[in-house]
Amino acid sequence: MSQKIAIMSLGCPKNQCDAELMLYKLREAGYELGEDVGLCDCAIVNTCGFIESAKEEAIEEIVELGKLKAEGRISAIVVTGCLAERYRDDILEEMPEVNAVVGIGANADIADVCRRALEGDRFSLYGEKSDHPMEGGRIQSTPPFYAYLRIADGCDNRCSYCAIPGIRGGFRSRPMENIIEEAKYMVAGGVKELIIVAQDTTRYGEDLYGEVKLPELLNKLCEIEDLVWIRLLYCYPDRVTDELLDVMAAQPKIVKYMDIPLQHCSEPVLKAMNRRGNKDSLLALVKHIREKVPGISLRTTMMVGFPGETRKDIEEMALFVREARFEKLGVFVWSAEEDTPAYDMPGRVSAKEGNRRMDIIMEEQSRVIDRNGEDMIGKEITVVVEGFDRLAECCFGRSEFDAPDIDGKVFFDAAGKRMNAGDLVRVRITDHMECDLVGEKAE
Repeated sequence: MSQKIAIMSLGCPKNQCDAELMLYKLREAGYELGEDVGLCDCAIVNTCGFIESAKEEAIEEIVELGKLKAEGRISAIVVTGCLAERYRDDILEEMPEVNAVVGIGANADIADVCRRALEGDRFSLYGEKSDHPMEGGRIQSTPPFYAYLRIADGCDNRCSYCAIPGIRGGFRSRPMENIIEEAKYMVAGGVKELIIVAQDTTRYGEDLYGEVKLPELLNKLCEIEDLVWIRLLYCYPDRVTDELLDVMAAQPKIVKYMDIPLQHCSEPVLKAMNRRGNKDSLLALVKHIREKVPGISLRTTMMVGFPGETRKDIEEMALFVREARFEKLGVFVWSAEEDTPAYDMPGRVSAKEGNRRMDIIMEEQSRVIDRNGEDMIGKEITVVVEGFDRLAECCFGRSEFDAPDIDGKVFFDAAGKRMNAGDLVRVRITDHMECDLVGEKAE
């Protein structure tokens, strides 16, 4: 009987792409794949290590699996991903329940790693970050109608708070022809929506071709027959060009949605973050994007509690959020990450004060969400069906303005019509509740 292996993938979609590549390697090696790490012979925890809360989540999951291992319910625990790459042998030293720790440069060897772990070996394995595999066979872990398409990995932006360049290495683009081939394969398998991801999607192609090639890549993806939606995540504000915006406006397959993490709007704070801009320039950017791509839905992320941030900076951010009226906005508190320039900066804000500042910004955004929700009433939007809510007795799904897992849902009455996951339907909005919309199937 073959041994069963399951992967628990934490963190971002880029990490999920790594997990899908590893799942393929494991299946090719003859292992049975499970869905529950607690019901398998070998459990892989594909970790995130970006901020403190992500590290805590990963450690908690490993500890819980360690209890199952002590009870004899699972035989081996393997740790992969950003936490493994970042802390390396420290994990083996501090967590005796772990059998193997694998850096991102050794992901291609995951099948041999699991074999050794199941045989009782205890070890770590690392490779060069540049050897981190971004291509190959994948076993899709998302619902069949959408998938993440990674176009690059690593980052050269060097924001002072961010550990990703040290974990993932420098920015590395995939060859365009390989991306197109993978996209065609996934669409042939039933994928209707491709979600473009990288640490910085707007930088795509610079390292391979000497210039940014994202607009060209998007145009070529739009040529794929049966592909319905293309969604763009993780755009760096300084690289949002008119060429990119013109492509988004002209191509009907590219949903009018852009994820553009701004982090802050105060010029002194942004400068300390090794980022550029200020409240006025960022408002001008938001206005320009909306003028070039009418009807676009903008998502951003803001960080509070950065060293040296003042209450005046928070007041400025609250005003910025009010004026920008982002359709989607997330806020997190700065995390002191060793080996980053911000770690030693003076003027740290207490955790209590950081959470208070986060609440101020989220309260401001909640008012924006209410106004935006009111504006949606009476409009018709396209929704991809995700399922049926038995409690509410209605269908639910995502609009073209919502990315999976991070944005809201649309709940709607299908008027007795049978709806299948992945179906596209027009919905007339009749109400809203916090981040979600309520509607009915349009005739």
